[in-house]
Amino acid sequence: MPLLLDLLGVFFFGVSGALLAARRGFDIIGSLLLAGLTGIGGGIVRDVILSEIPTAFVNPYYFIPPILATLLVFFVAPGVQRLMRPLLIFDAAGLALFCTSGTIMALDAGMNPFAATLLGVTSAVGGGLLRDVVANKTPSIFDPRDLYAVPAMLGAGLMAGLWVMGVQGWVWELAVASVVFVLRVLSLKFRWHVPKAVGPWHQDTELR
Repeated sequence: MPLLLDLLGVFFFGVSGALLAARRGFDIIGSLLLAGLTGIGGGIVRDVILSEIPTAFVNPYYFIPPILATLLVFFVAPGVQRLMRPLLIFDAAGLALFCTSGTIMALDAGMNPFAATLLGVTSAVGGGLLRDVVANKTPSIFDPRDLYAVPAMLGAGLMAGLWVMGVQGWVWELAVASVVFVLRVLSLKFRWHVPKAVGPWHQDTELR
């Protein structure tokens, strides 16, 4: 079941990458590459930090979800101008699954809960960050109008907390991922955001 959840995360992130490629007018090879980078990029960063051979290079199954995601967008996606909402939904699903699985893998590797939480967030936002940079788009994690990293932080912290209390299992991982997904979707619907780097009392000051 943990492998299935991880592959689902790769698929959801892969779809978000393929959708962005469609919006940018990339060809199908570019779509496949962006889907693969988005899907397995965060996991590779996670495994490198853990000093392990990236799981995607050991298990060939990890390359199947990006291919399926590319084909899904190629055959099913409607008009490109209407792809923004599904892109955000699939990205939210990938974010939710990767922040929990990344935290669990870090804890299994012997990291303390705080470090595991940070690594869980890194693995969750890493794929989306690489996707946006390669596609020449402002990364969602740096968008002041968006609430991107906060749901991942909450999910990773909650997962680490449950681990410390001895509560483990894929059911709990899926439950925490569901909370992260709902929070991310609600933040998009109601346009929640965190304060900017400069307080509102400085808005008349020009910063260089």
